[in-house]
Amino acid sequence: HFVSGLEFDLATNLVGQPLVRQQVMKGVREFLENQNPVKPLVMSFHGSTGTGKTYVSSMLIRYLFQGGLQSPYVHHFSPIVHFPHAEKIKQYKESLKRWIQGNLTNCGRSAFLFDEMDKMHPGLIDVIIPFLGPSWVVYGTNYRKAIFIFISNAGGDQINNVTLALWRARKDREEISLQDLEPAISKAVFENPQSGFWKSGIINEHLIDFVVPFLPLKHYHVKQCVISELVQQGLEVRPGVVQEVADSIPYFPEEEKLFSSTGCKTVASRISFYI
Repeated sequence: HFVSGLEFDLATNLVGQPLVRQQVMKGVREFLENQNPVKPLVMSFHGSTGTGKTYVSSMLIRYLFQGGLQSPYVHHFSPIVHFPHAEKIKQYKESLKRWIQGNLTNCGRSAFLFDEMDKMHPGLIDVIIPFLGPSWVVYGTNYRKAIFIFISNAGGDQINNVTLALWRARKDREEISLQDLEPAISKAVFENPQSGFWKSGIINEHLIDFVVPFLPLKHYHVKQCVISELVQQGLEVRPGVVQEVADSIPYFPEEEKLFSSTGCKTVASRISFYI
């Protein structure tokens, strides 16, 4: 059963994100076990660079669809590629709506990934509201089995600040709960004029089922990333190399150097440099 496959994969390969694992599994399990969901599954991933957002979304898609991201039922939008010009927003709205509608008519069990929501023109995303809510039929299609994933760096700084503040208050990142982070994410993402979710009905109508925060990674998490990257490249895992690569990455804050500024993002490219 692929739900347990996904759970195992997240447990073994996703470094240092217990909250993500918990939220994603809860969302996916409830949604897939329900023969008649009330609405599509809508998840929003937040966190800074290199913390695993794209990794988790592609892992999820790999388990849900044969061919993963290459599946004809998986649709991936990036604002920079698909919606680059502010002055064409009317066209974009029209085509985005038609595209989603057409594909849901084609197959109700489709997935739509929206990357870099923080770079999305405010107002554009609201055209998909009719597809996210609990109404039974939109334009003659049943679309309740669809999955929508929003990915965004917005909220990353706030998540990092809360994590840091809690660490200073002697609370380890493993003990952080969703309640600790939600207010900060809301403020950063949903009340920010620079964000694609600015004043969005998606927020006002509470259409996001799961807000998934990705925490900043510590030194030992980066080491885990280095090890798995070495293994993947078929290279020998030498402690010296692991240490050097992990040490070469910038950490913040200045004094304590607790959390990686780039998560595990640059690990792969740095390995070749140290070998």
